[in-house]
Amino acid sequence: MRDPFDNSGKGNAKNRLLGFDSWLDDTLFRLFSKTGDYWESISIFFRRFRVTGFKRFVVEILDESLSIGLAGSVVLLALALPAFDETSKDWRTTSDFAVTFLDRYGKEIGRRGIRQTDSDEIETLPDHFIKAVLATEDRRFFDHLGIDFVGLSRAMLENVRANSVVQGGSTITQQLAKNLFLTNERTIERKVKEAFLSVWLEMNVPKKEILKLYLDRAYMGGGNFGVSAAAQYYFDKDVKDITLAEAAMLAGLYKAPTKYAPHINLPAARARANEVLTNMVQASFMSEGQVINARRNPAKIVERSDTEGPNYFMDYAFEEIKRLAAKLPTRSFIAKTTVDLDLQKAADDAILSNLRQHGKRYRAKEGAMVVIDHEGAVRAMVGGVDYGTSQFNRAYSSRRQPGSSFKPFVYASAIENFGYDEHTRVTDGPVRTGKWSPRNYSGGFAGRMDFTRAIVKSYNTIPAKLYLGRDGLEPLGGERIEETARKMGITSPLVLNAPMVLGSNGLTVLEMATGYGTFMNDGHKLDTHAITLITDIQGKVLFDYREDKPEKVRALEKRTVASMNRMLVQIPEWGTARRAALEGIRAAGKTGTTSAYRDAWFVGYTGNYVAAVWYGNDDYTPTRRMTGGSVPAMTWQKFMTYAHQNIDLRPIPYVENPLPGGDVVVSGAQAGGDQEDLAPIVRPKVLSAESQKMLRQLERKLREAKPVNPNQIVARRGGEQIGSSTSN
Repeated sequence: MRDPFDNSGKGNAKNRLLGFDSWLDDTLFRLFSKTGDYWESISIFFRRFRVTGFKRFVVEILDESLSIGLAGSVVLLALALPAFDETSKDWRTTSDFAVTFLDRYGKEIGRRGIRQTDSDEIETLPDHFIKAVLATEDRRFFDHLGIDFVGLSRAMLENVRANSVVQGGSTITQQLAKNLFLTNERTIERKVKEAFLSVWLEMNVPKKEILKLYLDRAYMGGGNFGVSAAAQYYFDKDVKDITLAEAAMLAGLYKAPTKYAPHINLPAARARANEVLTNMVQASFMSEGQVINARRNPAKIVERSDTEGPNYFMDYAFEEIKRLAAKLPTRSFIAKTTVDLDLQKAADDAILSNLRQHGKRYRAKEGAMVVIDHEGAVRAMVGGVDYGTSQFNRAYSSRRQPGSSFKPFVYASAIENFGYDEHTRVTDGPVRTGKWSPRNYSGGFAGRMDFTRAIVKSYNTIPAKLYLGRDGLEPLGGERIEETARKMGITSPLVLNAPMVLGSNGLTVLEMATGYGTFMNDGHKLDTHAITLITDIQGKVLFDYREDKPEKVRALEKRTVASMNRMLVQIPEWGTARRAALEGIRAAGKTGTTSAYRDAWFVGYTGNYVAAVWYGNDDYTPTRRMTGGSVPAMTWQKFMTYAHQNIDLRPIPYVENPLPGGDVVVSGAQAGGDQEDLAPIVRPKVLSAESQKMLRQLERKLREAKPVNPNQIVARRGGEQIGSSTSN
């Protein structure tokens, strides 16, 4: 029998447990008791500050404002953090490349590179030029810390009074932050980043250096970046020597360099310069007597071409130069590009004329276009409606949802992976996965059909069923679609989900044109390029695309290309893109319209060219029901009609020519378009293949020829003949 007084064993352990429990209870009681005492003391203390009545209302408002302000600051800072990554790089120095660009035929079209950083120190610039810039762009530049709240309030008040945007509130620091780290894309996110980066610049860079950086990097028309390049271009003199009238004209360019560029519109440039002189007087930088002579004797410019170069294309080509020339021994180049100035002008005209005619009605303000030939050469690039207003290139920097124009990648992937063809039968009917249930544009369902009708009429349920594997179809899934798209040239990140089949991922205009080029190129990925030849300033060849171009890469099997081309050529004939039909030429393509009509696309091709057209708004506001089959298709048709004159027509692979039954495809206006019937613009004839071959041989011989020895040049004095003799 166990001794009841024995404290060893289990009883001992039980007592220790009871002791610990007692200690824990006592400790917690004391803790809560003391905490309560402290809290009561704090409450009694703060009762001294308790307010009632109207004072309490004010305090509550201030308290809530402070809380919301702090929360908002945290959110804004989170949005701005990605931009601060750029500040860790060597942002003070731009690329040290100096590039002179030539078009495909060897004509100089513009320059890029160190021209934009060659000005002297700020102290050496004329005082009247600095005053002209500050009076017009940022009068309180030396007083604010990156964001001028006084100037912003004044601008908002003036805009409200005028019921229009007549003044801007951006400071020079904000504009520099945009030029250094951001793009011209008009979004709230970009404005938030701009504000934070402006403050960062003010805290880390002296005011004078901020001003110099701004003067060196701002676009000033005519393909010129920076005041030094602009002074040389417009007045043929160093910036240190410009007069007050010339300084006013240069300062007036910052607002709208294309609109006020004197070589394009001299009267507008002089009127703008007069406004700058008025600004200087109003800012008390100069008196009316000091500027009167500049008013009476406006600046004169040297004669220049009245046309701008293909700036959006040159920006794209300059990026390609940076990649190609990274390992080259020199930094000064002459680069022969792929741009065709006739096609570039036609592309610019197609975008601008259609926006002028239809933009207001459809509430669309921007457009972009890329044209590539069957060898991958970019022949034209339109990155926006006005390079002077915005250098943001919507052709290759902006990702927009392609809508139904992404469907060919889905159908091509299904045909490639599962052996389907244009005759494969499918059913247009309801389909759902989770909360996503796609609907057709018409709102109803058409029942049983083949692949051809499904893509020609752009039914939305069929790609969804291909993705999910409904109605007896093999499940395609996102990975197979992504693999096919990557092979065809799509490089943007893709979210792999069911809505991707209807173009929910953002893609660039350049990517779309490259991807469709695979169909034009018999299933080979289009090697899109903008540079064909790079030489140094002495003429030594550093890069030749003909010798260095990569081997062809097959992206799609021939049977896939055949099925896709036989389907896509019918879309301009009886599908959603009848306004894109070309007279007497088989063309293929696909329309695209996104949710809420934010983006409208047409991407199409012939045997010669592939071109992608996009319309929309930078701020992502919806258009007024613009579809891909309206203005984008009409734009494509107008350009392609011009581009196919006086050239050898190439057939689309696996598509018979001429049109079946001898039918003639009507033009965009006859097919329901509302473009005016204008006399066709005849494209100049291009060199034949034989002539181009002969010129290449001549070029090679001249390149290999021995240079002339200057010592062998003989000049005779007096009135005698001057001549030279050479020997081999």
